[in-house]
Amino acid sequence: MSTKKTTFRSTVSSATASQPVFQRIGFLGLGIMGSAMAGNLLKAGFEVYGFDPSAKARQHLKSVGGHPCKDAADLARSVQVVITSLPNAAALMDTAGTLARAGRKGLLVIETSTLDIQDKETARAAMAAKGVTLLDCPLSGTGAQAVRKDLTVYASGPAADIRRLAPVFEGFSKTHFDLGAFGNGMKMKLMANLLVAIHNVSTAEALLLGQRWGIAPSTAVKVLSDGAGGSRMLQVRGPMMENEGWKEATMKVSVWQKDMKLIAQALVDTCVPAPLFAATIPLYNAAMGMGHEGHDTAAVFDVLERMSSPAKSRKR
Repeated sequence: MSTKKTTFRSTVSSATASQPVFQRIGFLGLGIMGSAMAGNLLKAGFEVYGFDPSAKARQHLKSVGGHPCKDAADLARSVQVVITSLPNAAALMDTAGTLARAGRKGLLVIETSTLDIQDKETARAAMAAKGVTLLDCPLSGTGAQAVRKDLTVYASGPAADIRRLAPVFEGFSKTHFDLGAFGNGMKMKLMANLLVAIHNVSTAEALLLGQRWGIAPSTAVKVLSDGAGGSRMLQVRGPMMENEGWKEATMKVSVWQKDMKLIAQALVDTCVPAPLFAATIPLYNAAMGMGHEGHDTAAVFDVLERMSSPAKSRKR
């Protein structure tokens, strides 16, 4: 098995005077993440265009000062940079074809979705043939974090383009990293999500234990966050595990299933044993079976509570 070492490049915080300044930014996908990022770029002074199949999403963009487009091709002709936030590989392939046909040479595309690396590579090649550059830039953070600009960008692709895009990244995230070759962004994202899968479940376990002792989850989150057992998932998802807060989704369980499958396949491909990650899979599957597919992944708290409380489970 190859143990080739990956060297990451340092990031540059702003574009140099000789580099073009990007003002017109387009979004393909205005869901939970896309709409939040678009809103922050508008606040940062960018001119934001967007397209989403949902008329409601397009109307929301207009209501906050953005410019909704009639389709992806219309958007590609209107902007200097496109940011994609897509639900699946089919949508990415569709988008790649449209941008290759409609986008002018030199167009930069920031691909933020969590998708298979090979699918992204296929899309990159299709766009490159027409002079459009795709960068692999998945995000670390939930929809709620996106609203607060509390995102981390795992950027990978041409170093010069990542440097030029620094002001754009800064418009919707707290930090970004240049991780080198195209695809390294997704590798880092899967590593991050492996930890998220485990930390989310461990948060639910600890908070349920506290609740059984009469300690409110909100109290436990406040106290534990400052100690050695604290984690970002405790801070972000812990509060959602009280009073059925999972009903306001920042990452739907159904969408998370896609991420779980990508992590599982990566572990198989690299022959990495992951007993802790493996132990979380049945809980997310159970969340789907219990009707939480449209709820936030914090709903694993409800899964554990119902597993350990037959009376409560019967009431459902």
